[in-house]
Formats: sequence, structure tokens, C-alpha cells
Amino acid sequence: MNEKITTFLNSGLLEKYLLGETTSVETEKVESYISKYPEVQNEYNTLQYNLEIVAKSNAVEAPKSILNNILEELDEKPVVKLNTQKKYKSWYKISVAASIAAFIFAGTSYHFYSQKQKLSQENQIVVDEIFDLRSDIEKNNLMLDNVMRQLLKLNNPETEKYIIKGNERAKDLKTVAYINPKEKTSMIDVVSLPQLPEEQCYQIWADLQGQMVSLGILNEADRQLMSIPYAENALALNITIEPKGGNTIASVENTVAEISLQ
Repeated sequence: MNEKITTFLNSGLLEKYLLGETTSVETEKVESYISKYPEVQNEYNTLQYNLEIVAKSNAVEAPKSILNNILEELDEKPVVKLNTQKKYKSWYKISVAASIAAFIFAGTSYHFYSQKQKLSQENQIVVDEIFDLRSDIEKNNLMLDNVMRQLLKLNNPETEKYIIKGNERAKDLKTVAYINPKEKTSMIDVVSLPQLPEEQCYQIWADLQGQMVSLGILNEADRQLMSIPYAENALALNITIEPKGGNTIASVENTVAEISLQ
């Protein structure tokens, strides 16, 4: 691999391109390198695969929708018909007409007051929705940063990948462990996890010279990429079936999956 390609791969532009954060100039450069150099194409394919793993573990519900119709046009207008054809000289009739006019005015005033209150409430709803939307955007930005960090970890040349499959007791069990001995980090992607009775759980262990050290419990909700404790000089990883809540000592006879790390 020549120095030009190495420099490009170390620039982080491929990762930015996958996340849609490149400028138009950077996008053109990335696509040019992908089409010209097979090494870049292979690295791009690897990043896409890793991004799928990370994206699966960071699924998030879509943000609340903004109200489609906030304000309704007020079409109703008070109509006062004046009858100019007749003249009423009776003070009694004049007072009745004045009372009716006052009643209409009071009703109209109440109508507009109600509309004002409704409009005020709708405006508050809009303010609340905007606040929620801003919060969702901030959360999405944090999530994007987390995705970027996890993607870089998975794509690190020092990260080793181990596929752990279940035995006859859990044929559908499949997990993928990512271990970086240089940075002393470990992550596990629970791809498929057969359901257990409510009183049981899966627990993952590190084999340290015959001593089994717990790395945590795998629950149904943990079907995602997650960090686990790094075990220095571990010989193997084992997954066992334990009582609900986990165990302090591994039930080796209930081992459903294991893989050597040596």
C-alpha cells in the first residue's frame, strides 16, 4: 500500500463520508479514491459492515411530530343586521334593542376571549414541541458521536474479532466479541440469544488460567453492541446458563458457548 493511500485511510474521511458529514469537496475526493483504489474500496466495505453493527445497537425512536395544524382560521364574524326601514319611537322598544345589542356584544367578546385562550394554549404546545425537538437533536448528536467512536474502535487494526456460537443446548446463540489488547477494551455484539425461562439468564465469563471471572449478564434487552470488562491474559470466553441475577461461580456444566482467545 503506497503512502498516498495510507495517508488517506488515516485521515478519517471514510468514516465522515459514511456518517454524511463530509463537505462536497471531501465527498468528491472520497468517491474518487473508492473508485480508483481497491484498498480503499475494501476498507469502505469493512466500514459499512461495522457501521451496520453499531447502528443496530443505537436504534432510537423517531422524535415527536410537530403538530400539523396549529392555528385554525377564524371565519366566523358577528353579524348585526340593522333594520332601517322602520323607526321605533317607543322607549320600551329602544331599551329592548339596546339590551339585545349589549347581549350580542357580550357574546362576541366572550367568543374572542375563548379564541384567544385557545390560541395561547396552542402556542404553548408549539413551544413545548420545539423544546422537545431541540432535546431530540442534542440526543441525536450525542448518539452520532457515540456511533463514530464505536465505529473507530471496531475498525482499529488492533481490534480482534471472535465469533462465539452456541452448542447443542443453544444452537441459535451467536455473539461477536471485539477485543483490543493494546487499548485494553472489550465489546460484545449479541446477535441472537435464545429465550430462557424467567428464572434463568446467560452469563459471560473469562477463563484466566482455569479461574472463571464474570464479565456480566446477557439479557434479552442486551441484543446490541455493548462494552464488557477487559480481562488481561484471558485464555477463553465462556457463556453459561445461570440462575436469574447471575452467579459468583460459573456453572461450567451449563456452558452453552465458548471460544479460545489464544
